[in-house]
Amino acid sequence: MSGVRVGNRIIGGQSPVTIGWENIPKVEGGPVKVFVFTWFQPVVLFALIAFWYYAPNSIAKASTAIAIGIAFRAAMLLLEWFAPRYESWRLTWKELMTDLFYVGLGYTILNLIEGFIGSDAIIANALKSFDWDKFAWFTGLPLLLQAFLIVLIFDFGQYWMHRGMHNWYPLWLTHSVHHYITQLNINKGAVGNPVELFLIGLGLGGLFDFLPRAALIAGAFGLAIGTYQHINVRFNSPRWWRYLFNTTEHHSLHHSQDYEASRSNYSNTFIFIDRIFGTCVDGEAELLGMEGGRRMTVREQMTYPFTEAWKTMKDRFGRTSSGGRDLVAAE
Repeated sequence: MSGVRVGNRIIGGQSPVTIGWENIPKVEGGPVKVFVFTWFQPVVLFALIAFWYYAPNSIAKASTAIAIGIAFRAAMLLLEWFAPRYESWRLTWKELMTDLFYVGLGYTILNLIEGFIGSDAIIANALKSFDWDKFAWFTGLPLLLQAFLIVLIFDFGQYWMHRGMHNWYPLWLTHSVHHYITQLNINKGAVGNPVELFLIGLGLGGLFDFLPRAALIAGAFGLAIGTYQHINVRFNSPRWWRYLFNTTEHHSLHHSQDYEASRSNYSNTFIFIDRIFGTCVDGEAELLGMEGGRRMTVREQMTYPFTEAWKTMKDRFGRTSSGGRDLVAAE
């Protein structure tokens, strides 16, 4: 397998991938179907932004955002069932139950932990301890600009955290679990070791004062863009959309069984961050996972970073100790 040269790298040398938007299949069917699957994503994004911008205060609250998020993901589950991108990614009951377990974990235990030791809690304590002021001027910016900056700042931090997870072995141990998924479905973003899920959620948002409504609009960006990373549906995304935003195609390459392809497309929302730092690869992949597509059990997902860290330490220090004993014996 020769692969395709992208910059200084050969992509697809280990596992088949498709490189270049011109080579990616399009949604086929009648004009109505093509129109819907072309403009669905932009319409949803602008509709959510408009809703949170104009919604009365009585419903512009976090509980409404949670309800919309759950309803949207449920609708995407149905869309995956009726219009799957790949049959090989079709959701099974086993996959669904695993996904829902992690979704529940995120809404409960992880959410509780982040409230005590998450980045916002740490920053709040630091600001209180050193008597620092937040960036209060942030609230004077236009509402939509506040929302955009909230997402951009968080995504910029996520980009470097995610990239670090692929380049520093201790962090990779926590993140590698997520790369053992063998298909993309709407809730697969929640699947991973709890340590990684905690780390990837860290951000600098606690440094800023912003209007609550700006946070709700920022959440709309995440829901209407980031959600599509893990979805088994094909869209004819407009050119400007796939240039600015991360897509299922981008993220499928990131989860490819090909090593070089997996070291690309690190951002969560704005793929232009990857374009700036030279880590963006446009294309897609169907064969996902690691070790030839081996699926992990939930138990292994929970323990893998720790068991692998123990094996690595044992191999490294055990070999050193053994070598020392052999040297003494030889003398």
